[in-house]
Amino acid sequence: MQFPESWLRAFCNPPLSSQQLADTLTMAGLEVEEMQPVAPPFSKVVVAEIVSAEQHPNADRLRVCQVNAGPGDLLQIVCGAPNARVGLKVPCALVGAALPPGEDGKSFQIKLGKLRGVESQGMLCSARELKLSDDHGGLLELPGDALVGRDIREQLALDDMLFTLKLTPNLAHCLSVYGIARELSALTGSPLIEPTFSAVTPTLQDRLAVQVLAPDLCGRFTGRIVRGVNTRATTPAWMVDRLERCGQRSVSPLVDISNYVMFELGRPSHIFDLDKIHGGLQVRWGREGESLKLLNGNTIQVDAQVGVIADDQSVESLAGIMGGDSTAVSDDTQNIYIEAAFWWPKSIAGRSRRFNFSTDAGHRFERGVDPSTTRQHVERITQLVLEICGGQASVLDDQIVNTPQPATVRLRVARAAKVIGMPITQVQCADALRRLGLRVEEGEGEITVVAPAYRFDLQIEEDLIEEVARVVGYEHLPDTPPQAPITAKIRAESRRGPFDVRRDLARLGYQETINFSFVEERWERELAGNNDPIRLLNPIASQMSVMRSSLLGGLISTLKFNLDRRADRVRLFEVGRVFSKDPSVRDSDTTVAGFQQPMRVAGIAYGGVDILQWGANERSVDFFDVKGDVQALLSSHSLRFIAAQHPAMHPGRSASIWQDDRCIGHVGELHPKWRQVYDLAQAPVLFELALDAVLARPVPLYQPVSRYQVVERDLAIVVKESVTHDNVIKAIRAANRSWLRDVVLFDVYRPKKVAAHDVVQAGGLAQDEKSLAVRLVLMRDDATLTEDDIESTVQAAVDAMVQGVDGRLRA
Repeated sequence: MQFPESWLRAFCNPPLSSQQLADTLTMAGLEVEEMQPVAPPFSKVVVAEIVSAEQHPNADRLRVCQVNAGPGDLLQIVCGAPNARVGLKVPCALVGAALPPGEDGKSFQIKLGKLRGVESQGMLCSARELKLSDDHGGLLELPGDALVGRDIREQLALDDMLFTLKLTPNLAHCLSVYGIARELSALTGSPLIEPTFSAVTPTLQDRLAVQVLAPDLCGRFTGRIVRGVNTRATTPAWMVDRLERCGQRSVSPLVDISNYVMFELGRPSHIFDLDKIHGGLQVRWGREGESLKLLNGNTIQVDAQVGVIADDQSVESLAGIMGGDSTAVSDDTQNIYIEAAFWWPKSIAGRSRRFNFSTDAGHRFERGVDPSTTRQHVERITQLVLEICGGQASVLDDQIVNTPQPATVRLRVARAAKVIGMPITQVQCADALRRLGLRVEEGEGEITVVAPAYRFDLQIEEDLIEEVARVVGYEHLPDTPPQAPITAKIRAESRRGPFDVRRDLARLGYQETINFSFVEERWERELAGNNDPIRLLNPIASQMSVMRSSLLGGLISTLKFNLDRRADRVRLFEVGRVFSKDPSVRDSDTTVAGFQQPMRVAGIAYGGVDILQWGANERSVDFFDVKGDVQALLSSHSLRFIAAQHPAMHPGRSASIWQDDRCIGHVGELHPKWRQVYDLAQAPVLFELALDAVLARPVPLYQPVSRYQVVERDLAIVVKESVTHDNVIKAIRAANRSWLRDVVLFDVYRPKKVAAHDVVQAGGLAQDEKSLAVRLVLMRDDATLTEDDIESTVQAAVDAMVQGVDGRLRA
């Protein structure tokens, strides 16, 4: 919320500087987000009156003006503004004046000069030249009662400060200048000037028939007819200035008055064109099939969840949020109906978001607006309407239907001292609450408070404790060290931290990305194979309606985002949590019953293996490149890669990753159909791993270096084409000889394709067979291997291979 300091001081004027005032509000929870002057610094600019304006002899668009700028002779100033005319009062920069700096940051100095041969003794200024607004259509016109010769900064109160407050939702009573002043008075002890609401003497007996049909929507409805208003009147300059300094532009007198009272007192209101209302008004919930064209031009469909004000023919206003276009006031309006109501916060909350817009009125009503002051505020609006637009007011119609009962809240002084964390007495608590205008009753060690009608946030004891702390001052809280012993949690040597994983992936050339945990339902179904995802009750966007059970969808989307911006080589990874349903999970301090929330690490690679260089041929990344990155990330683990299916990956170019007897993830190319859907020029390669498995780090164990030599034996093994290398290695290791230290594949031979009738080729290999060359590494720690030891170990390996994969030694 933005407002000028001068308006605040009109209600409460403590002996504080602007900065001290801002600090006081901030330390009380009313954070002053920004504080800036109304106008930038400039000097020697005064109020002047144009006495004469003659055509320039040498220029069609210039005029030679004689200007009265105060005591002394008239000044001759050459001016090109189209609105320069006799009798107009405008800002005049005298010779020697320093105007606000321009884009180059330098002040503009006014000097005595000539324009087309005519001497000019100063400059008449527009609002833009003084940096008061962007209006450059002509000179800034000042009111007729402006004092000639007076400094323009004093005339327009340009030394005022603009405060911008960032209010939390519980401070709805501070969404007005008066509400902030009420808080400031409580904090500083300075007197509060309360506004007076003189009742307007009605001259008409007219009443508009109003029926409140939904007490759970509207608790109080107050209105009045005013006839014979002049909507072409001019909004007073003081009101326009205050509205502009609140960030609200002037629209028309009636709209300005309604907005002014909202900023002044926090009461949103609405003014109807009475002649456009058909019959009476009904305050009710909407009905299916009804529509409304709003003041912003949008046409919306209402239903039974939205409150409306309707006449006998149609819906005319969205209750508590925005008026309708059909009954809006205009320059031709003569008779009006002023409305101020109390809308229940729950009936307004969230309704604006359904229609993708927000309003100042809805912002206030959904947090709670004082139901006890509708009558007084209608009187204030009526008073301003009669002063500015004239007219005759009718009697006031005030219907009290269902207003909230004052909340009674109990505060235990001992509890307050414990929560606040400092010794505090009952006298201090009671004084703080009374200063806030609360009705206080004291008992033995406790205080009972009746919340005023404008304090919707005071419901429980903790609310009162917060108020006490705010008034006493957060800056007075003592610095108390924690009494509990603090012991560092040292990570086990067998585990590394997530940061280490991030650093390792960055070292491999990947860049980290962080994506939302909310994803499209289509991603879950297509990329994760999850047909029953966790759905959000209130998604922030329609395309973010479920919780992710895989990180791959976000990575593919981010890849597409980069490729659309002409990136040709992308390496991304993410470390994040995924979510899935699991009835076996029970509630604990780290889990939620029925939901599994493990951490995962995933990556994606696209484009060339290396960045552009001259030393190697260009080659696109493939399965084995990313498999190597996974092995580097898990270098301390013994892994197995087994061909497997994954919904997001190519059925023939993907594998599951196994550590011992546990599948810890998958790696593979993106499935061709998803590559086509995302319009990718080549297939990216992805991986996704369980983070807990990646964090595990086996601790190296000391082993003495053997004094005996290693023996190597090579075998050429013929197996069927369908037999994998992994199956062969497992079969050989099944020989279970402790001397067999390693098995390494170093060559693969396949026969050439020939005619179908040539079943066996040279070398004894059939068309459906291949030859694998493996090296057996043998060693003993206690003695040198004998020839018998070597032959027995090799033969045991061959026998195991024959039995395990139906292989044979190549002839």
